Amino acid sequence: MAASTAVTSSAFQTSSSATRLAHPPPYSKSFFNLPTKTLPKPLHITPSKKNPISDVISTYKKSETLGSDSPFQSNDDDKPREECGVVGIYKDPEASRLCYLALHALQHRGQEGAGIVTVHDGVLHSVTGVGLVSEVFNESKLDKLPGDTSIGHVRYSTAGSSMLKNVQPFVAGYKFGSVGVAHNGNLVNYQSLRADLEENGSIFNTTSDTEVVLHLIAISKQRPFFLRIVEACEKLEGAYSMVFLTEDKLVAVRDPFGFRPLVMGRRANGAIVFASETCALDLIEATYEREVLPGEIIVVDKEGVQSFCLMPHPEPKSCIFEHIYFALPNSIVFGRSVYQSRHKFGEILATESPVDCDVVIAVPDSGVVAAIGYAAKAGVPFQQGLIRSHYVGRTFIEPSQKIRDFGVKLKLAPVRAVLEGKRVVVVDDSIVRGTTSSKIVRLLKEAGAKEVHMRIASPPIVASCYYGVDTPSAGELISNRMSVEEIREFIGSDSLAFLPIERLKGELGMEESKGFCYACFTGDYPVEPLGKVKRIGDFVDDGLSGSMGSIDGGWLAGIKKKVNLKEEVSF
Repeated sequence: MAASTAVTSSAFQTSSSATRLAHPPPYSKSFFNLPTKTLPKPLHITPSKKNPISDVISTYKKSETLGSDSPFQSNDDDKPREECGVVGIYKDPEASRLCYLALHALQHRGQEGAGIVTVHDGVLHSVTGVGLVSEVFNESKLDKLPGDTSIGHVRYSTAGSSMLKNVQPFVAGYKFGSVGVAHNGNLVNYQSLRADLEENGSIFNTTSDTEVVLHLIAISKQRPFFLRIVEACEKLEGAYSMVFLTEDKLVAVRDPFGFRPLVMGRRANGAIVFASETCALDLIEATYEREVLPGEIIVVDKEGVQSFCLMPHPEPKSCIFEHIYFALPNSIVFGRSVYQSRHKFGEILATESPVDCDVVIAVPDSGVVAAIGYAAKAGVPFQQGLIRSHYVGRTFIEPSQKIRDFGVKLKLAPVRAVLEGKRVVVVDDSIVRGTTSSKIVRLLKEAGAKEVHMRIASPPIVASCYYGVDTPSAGELISNRMSVEEIREFIGSDSLAFLPIERLKGELGMEESKGFCYACFTGDYPVEPLGKVKRIGDFVDDGLSGSMGSIDGGWLAGIKKKVNLKEEVSF
């Protein structure tokens, strides 16, 4: 798409903690009216020159959110969930509105909270809220975000009793000024870092691991500012793609393994843009230049764009699930086209697991591209056998099985004219618990399908993710408890096949395949979680209040490595 650009010279004096990347390798690569109605969602607006960490949070009444004691439960959407998406924009007069649009493009990465922070005349201005981007922001809220530099965040978390206080970006004051941060990922040593900080007097106001980063920056004695980030990141383990905002700088950083994506682009007026995916760059007409490299820190200020090596980094371990499910098909992630990856995964399924059929359909929307690839390779028509409703959102349902069974029907409607009397191959991206797959198979057969053959465009998921993805505990993952044949019987399909992991790696290429993380398929973790790790999947992410250690089941036990795991053990 666009050529890489050279890194400008630096005015900073680097220490041994950060080594400049003089020439990082290149990678392949008008506004609408905003709603103005009054928002029903709680909102947090913080304009402050030096607001302490204790002022980051606004009070959010428990009655205004679906807490753990709510009679409503999460919907039956049986998919892993990406934690969040981040945006950073430097030196554009429409920074807050561009950030708003970019967050819209990343809405698939998080639907339960959004926030934007800008800087104007040395003051950081913050607006955060619970809900979709369009629900949190309107013209009047964006007018409260002046300035030409901004960072933004969309967030996913399961419902908790104090969600608002955990919505990013966070803003905090320290000795030398103010800093805002937006984080995509998950720190596996969060608990030990927090315990050490609390032992030395730090007071935490959220249960988000991102707040740890702010405390580490605040206590650092390094100068200039980016070296504070370097020193903080040297203590972090796990996944983090972050953007920081100060009174005069925008800083982007990616963990040494490069688990979560982060790309850099440039608008025609010279404005620098960072985002989790290139689809956000496309929407705001920024040209994709390259990835932020694993272990790289990029500082953008009046001196230009400066790149440093955060720390010596091992072989990258980028999340393969970005190409399977999370990213939009029109994005380039980790230097590869997501659309082309998914199309090829479908072709591999057709080659490895062929079946006599009359029509190929997809579970929309994430299974569509793989289904197109399967149909093209098999020489069978691809048709739209399931219609997805885009107006349901998260379905909160009464605890009644009779009502709960309508959950899938609210989202997916079968097309009888496509299905009746047909042998149907239905392609989906993954199977997690198996509950949704069983409902889809039943839905298709009730609509007249003669046979239903499930094809899954990923290997079986047998282990939980600790790197910023919401997955159930290993014991709840159906592929961790059952064989492929047992799963087939459970979901009721006539046949079932997964993408073989070796064929997946083969498609990536011998060398490139080594740069991806397959922990959810193998149980082999590039960064082994130490001690206790926050449980993400079952009841809360980081939206809970009170003592975290007192929450029954609130920690995710470790699992034995390799596939066909039958039990969980502690580390």
